[in-house]
Amino acid sequence: MWLLRRPAVTARLETDFLRPVPVGSILNITAEVTGVANRKVYSKAEGRIDDGPPVVRAEALFVIVPMAHFLNAGAPEQLEYVRANPHLHASVDPDFEVNP
Repeated sequence: MWLLRRPAVTARLETDFLRPVPVGSILNITAEVTGVANRKVYSKAEGRIDDGPPVVRAEALFVIVPMAHFLNAGAPEQLEYVRANPHLHASVDPDFEVNP
């Protein structure tokens, strides 16, 4: 989970499209954690095109898991990267960037 810098899986994701979002649009997304209960992380997000009104809103529930959870399910190149960097087993890569 990027916001907590902990690995997590998506348990529930609800997305409401409020307006049409043309293919190729760049969405400016703001997200926040709204609550944490043990391993459960609740969050919400909103997306806009430029400075316009919201075009999409979402709420999600994530469950924090150990990094080892992904070692049998990732793409080969991703798994090799994690195996070559054992310090990542405990946290999210600090050099990882979300925005281009």
